[in-house]
Amino acid sequence: RGLPLVEKPFAAIGRVLGESEARVLEMLARFAAAGTLSRVGVVFRPNAVGASTLAAMAVPAERLGEVALQVNTHPEVNHNYEREHRYNLWFVATAPAQDALHAALARIERETALPLLSLPLVEEYHIDLGFDLSGRGDKPCERSTPVSVGPLGPHERSLVAALQRGLPLVSRPFEAVGGRAGMSEAGVIETLERWLDQGIARRIGVVVRHRPLGYASNAMAVWDVPDGDVADFGARLARWPAVTMCSRRPRTLPAC
Repeated sequence: RGLPLVEKPFAAIGRVLGESEARVLEMLARFAAAGTLSRVGVVFRPNAVGASTLAAMAVPAERLGEVALQVNTHPEVNHNYEREHRYNLWFVATAPAQDALHAALARIERETALPLLSLPLVEEYHIDLGFDLSGRGDKPCERSTPVSVGPLGPHERSLVAALQRGLPLVSRPFEAVGGRAGMSEAGVIETLERWLDQGIARRIGVVVRHRPLGYASNAMAVWDVPDGDVADFGARLARWPAVTMCSRRPRTLPAC
């Protein structure tokens, strides 16, 4: 987290580490090639730049691999994984707007001939997939509640599109991204700073794949909490060090 928003961020990181910019870039490229690093870039707050949902499907065991591949072909799907439950396939889908998201989910149901549950975010109590690598067990700090913002302008949407695959591992990544988005380097940096202040961007940094880092065990737990108690329950649960995501989702009756 906390990627320096300066013209040469990797040189700034190198100064902290006592390494050269070239060495920092070489290490990041090596981590990416090894699969430890997913990307260096922006993590957006859910629904800040479009619409998203968590979806679940109960897939017959003999069809799980086939259905997972079908789901993965949809560009709206950005996470897809198996869980130990009758609802054994869970994925996250995002789209520019709600109607596009609903259309994508309908296509997945039609192609797989299986119903799905859509569980969009209602309220978040803690969502931060930053991993503590200091060994101290520190919990990442939450940013302030986002202010109300209007729709993104054309240049901002172009910047979001240019950032989808992460920042290029070059000396001046914001200049390179700006070239793709039709913005100046200074304009990109200013926009990212504003997005962080507004809460549109949750963090900017290295996005890792947790299993290669040694985080081999994880679980997703669900409670049915009375409506009057859910905010307090969620806030208390979010304070546990091991909890990286805690949110309220709508109650949805499963298909028979």
